[in-house]
Amino acid sequence: MQIRDLPYSDPGDPDVRSGPRFLHWLGRNQLGGQLKALAWGLLHQLGIAGLPVTVGLAVQAVVDRSGGRLALAGGLIVVLGVLIALGDTMLHRTAVTNWITAAARVQQLLARKTAELGSALTRRVAAGEVVAVSTGDVEKIGWFVEALSRFAAAATALVVICVGLVLYLPSLGLLVALAMPVLALAVLPLLPPATRRADEQREKAGKATELASDTVAGLRVLRGIGGEELFLGRYRRASQEVRRAAVRSARMWALISAVQVLLPGVLLISLVWYGATLAQDGRIGVGQLVTVYSAATLMLFPLRHFEEIAMAYSFSRPSAQRAVRVLSLRRSDREATVEGVVPAGDLYDPVTGLMAPRGQFTAVVCGDPDEAGRLAERLGGHAEPVEEAGAETAGAEGAAGGAALPEDAARTPSVLLGAVALDELPLDAARAAVLVQDKDPVLLSGTLRELLDVPSSGLVTADAALEAAQCGDVLSALAQASPDNDGDPMRTRITERGRSLSGGQRQRLALARSLVADPEALVLDEPTSAVDSHTEARVAAGIAKLRRGRTTVAFASSPLLLDAADRVVLVHGGAVVAVGDHRDLLRTEPRYRAVVTRETDEEAAVANAVDDAVEVPAMKSIQEIEERA
Repeated sequence: MQIRDLPYSDPGDPDVRSGPRFLHWLGRNQLGGQLKALAWGLLHQLGIAGLPVTVGLAVQAVVDRSGGRLALAGGLIVVLGVLIALGDTMLHRTAVTNWITAAARVQQLLARKTAELGSALTRRVAAGEVVAVSTGDVEKIGWFVEALSRFAAAATALVVICVGLVLYLPSLGLLVALAMPVLALAVLPLLPPATRRADEQREKAGKATELASDTVAGLRVLRGIGGEELFLGRYRRASQEVRRAAVRSARMWALISAVQVLLPGVLLISLVWYGATLAQDGRIGVGQLVTVYSAATLMLFPLRHFEEIAMAYSFSRPSAQRAVRVLSLRRSDREATVEGVVPAGDLYDPVTGLMAPRGQFTAVVCGDPDEAGRLAERLGGHAEPVEEAGAETAGAEGAAGGAALPEDAARTPSVLLGAVALDELPLDAARAAVLVQDKDPVLLSGTLRELLDVPSSGLVTADAALEAAQCGDVLSALAQASPDNDGDPMRTRITERGRSLSGGQRQRLALARSLVADPEALVLDEPTSAVDSHTEARVAAGIAKLRRGRTTVAFASSPLLLDAADRVVLVHGGAVVAVGDHRDLLRTEPRYRAVVTRETDEEAAVANAVDDAVEVPAMKSIQEIEERA
């Protein structure tokens, strides 16, 4: 795989049992690139290892006044220089290729998982954690994959040099050969505390990133309530914690680097002292001493790769574990057993008993907004793990904990569309069948035409969707914002997350995008919460008109939207407790009235007393008439 061939047509099915297994899977899938880097690394390292021999020959030739041997040594040095330059250049090229391709593979896997889970991803893993995994952690994982082949080449070169020195000059070669393992393994006791400090730094940096993203997302609101300084102070404290953690981590890695400098220095001093003693006694020649000393000096270069691979693994192992945590999240434990044909029929949730008849506009009222959000996700086919305590407990724990789903986790029964379970459908078919618009939908940067260019049935035009979502004022604002586009709002660029728009404008554009998709069943979670009442009434009428004959479910508590629905369902305590139209439920269901009208307990008691006072005399009069008859 070359960089020009990216992205991968299929990044593969990763081993997500643990972080080390994931790293092993990455290395195995790039075996060709690793072998290339190993070959070029060996050429580079062994070329460097050959320099001491040629330098020793040259020194000995000068001592013996042999011009022929001196010329031969010079020629060998030139050849080795060319080989070293070639090996170093190609090693760098292949190593960087391994780094980038490994990082690209991980990013593709993360992007695929994000598309698979949708908004359910951030219910299980914090948004800041996802951002950190897809940026900094991906880089560290790629670093380990890239450093692995260079380390293998360096380790092989060290073994070859030590064996060669022992055969060339046993008296000094044995000293070098025995010292090398000590130098290579001396830093191992320091790695666990260094890793813990690096993890602490990474954790604090993730929290600071999440705080910053939340602050930026709510900047307009913060300015409105004067809370900028408060959140700025929080971020300042968080960033200082990150700085202190980084300094503590850097101190440990500085200690490791110091050990890697101190011990080789002790070896060189010992080697020079002992070698000079042997040369003075005439037991070795000057050229031999120079050869062994030069070899020991140059061995410090491949020895550095031991420190690098230790650092790379220490940083990449927790990064890989965090990536595995995201990649191991699953939409369903079941395999897709139904062919990719979009089913049709009633949308039914067996957990709550909610039924949304095909072709009707069903409004759902929940007293608990969190319960509404969980039910909306379940209608989209995202089943949640449950424990013996029940689905609600498990759903709350899954949303807060963000842990990967265990293999043996029980699941809530799947939502049915017609007679087909959604989590038994292939992902593409399930997404085409049911579309869930979250209460906080995201607008990606790009033009309005690009925003509305989504997979769809082709039956709903962008103009019709924009009209139904009452986006006239949004189109006018976009046309004025970009005079270079000849007043065409469809060519106007929308900033990331729609930050240049108001909350109501963003919500209506997101609704228009969902309407353009025209799925078999559309689930809307509070689609009009950020607009005024007049606009809300028109939006409700527009949804009902445009989606006529298509299944639509809207979670809301607004009387204007509820009055436009064909049927209204009240969900209380995790189950359907009442079904009817808006006006009938207002008269007959106190729990419904309390949610929709925001009625207090005292007001409900007074209303019930009035109803009883009116109802009882009426009943008496009916009984009197019957008795007289």
